[in-house]
Amino acid sequence: MRHFVPFFELKTKALHSSRKSLHSLRLKPFFCTFTTQTIQHSKMKILLLGSGELGKEFVIAAQRIGQTIIAVDSYEDAPAMQVAHGFEVINMLDGEALNRIVAKHQPDFIVPEIEAIRTERFYDYEKQGITVVPSAKAANFTMNRKAIRDLASKELGLKTAKYQYATSAEELKKAVQEVGIPCVVKPLMSSSGKGQSTIKTESDIEKAWQYAVAGSRGDVIEVIVEAFVDFHSEITLLTIAQNNNPTLFCAPIGHRQERGDYQESWQPALVSEKDLYEAQDMAEKITEALGGAGLFGVEFFLTNDGVYFSELSPRPHDTGMVTLAGTQNFNEFELHLRAILSLPIFEITLEKAGASAVILASEDSTNPTFSGIEKVAALPKTDFRIFGKPTSRPYRRMGVVLSYDSLATPIEEIVERAKATSKLITVNS
Repeated sequence: MRHFVPFFELKTKALHSSRKSLHSLRLKPFFCTFTTQTIQHSKMKILLLGSGELGKEFVIAAQRIGQTIIAVDSYEDAPAMQVAHGFEVINMLDGEALNRIVAKHQPDFIVPEIEAIRTERFYDYEKQGITVVPSAKAANFTMNRKAIRDLASKELGLKTAKYQYATSAEELKKAVQEVGIPCVVKPLMSSSGKGQSTIKTESDIEKAWQYAVAGSRGDVIEVIVEAFVDFHSEITLLTIAQNNNPTLFCAPIGHRQERGDYQESWQPALVSEKDLYEAQDMAEKITEALGGAGLFGVEFFLTNDGVYFSELSPRPHDTGMVTLAGTQNFNEFELHLRAILSLPIFEITLEKAGASAVILASEDSTNPTFSGIEKVAALPKTDFRIFGKPTSRPYRRMGVVLSYDSLATPIEEIVERAKATSKLITVNS
């Protein structure tokens, strides 16, 4: 049975104020008798539903320890397909098409990577003996903001922003009156900030509705309206739920967003000991309620009034790409895989401070190319990933730049270095 483990021993000092902030941290040695689920054979077949850049890194991690991956998406040559053993192109909102490929491949595991999936079918797959990651309940709840928000706020009593739902422009007007202006509008099903906007005046309401509908994934036309939270920072807490072993936490990751999508992330984020333990407690409660094993990306707002739960992804998180800079002994994709396969994770150690900054396209292209890669390659303590997406459009994430340094280096310096370096690479149409 999972139990709360305060995994970090924190050493803090003031940062430009008397408020305690996480300046450096080291992990307590973690020793326990592990209970492991016996794997009947070393090579498992994994059906990956969604094949973007996060899926690609997961496939690479799985290939390294001999697993078989079938990558699925709605278009051919998606990033994860380029490194998988096989692929399928289907509309994952078509339940019959989903059933066909599950029957065809008979996977041991189904690993969702995106929201637009007929997730209610997952319960049937679990009954067939297929492991859905992290669980059918987790995947079904978190693919829809309504289910996960109601679980967090109403059932678990976690602190969240005041919120309402709306299924029409008229309902949206009433919801905005209820939660107040300013407020944030998001489709119930979307990713990477698509369809998300801020209402600052009543004249923004109609535009926000149209934008949310256009950015919605799936066949659910409904939005969540959230009161604006006056936060001073946002963090992602990568939370690893294990089968019959303790829940583990990575060092907190800070991030900055534009248009609802992350632009930079950094690890470790500067977080007070009190806020960190509060976030860990909330993350453990909600992941335990969802069940299953795997890595969750749990997002929080940090305010002067404490920690607010924001969102949760039952899979590696885009802000967690900073772990590709070697900030930890295992990156988030390796941790997700090990938890899925019930491989014991002895400890998670923070090795370096690091930051990531996205490389965005500015134009539509069916054959994007890149300039400036050689400039980035020549820089010290720097790395990059080009995702291999076959097409580009304005603001589409096409790659990421990674910067790292010693834990003694101020994290702000590393973030600025990553931001400046990302601007050296241009996406050409």
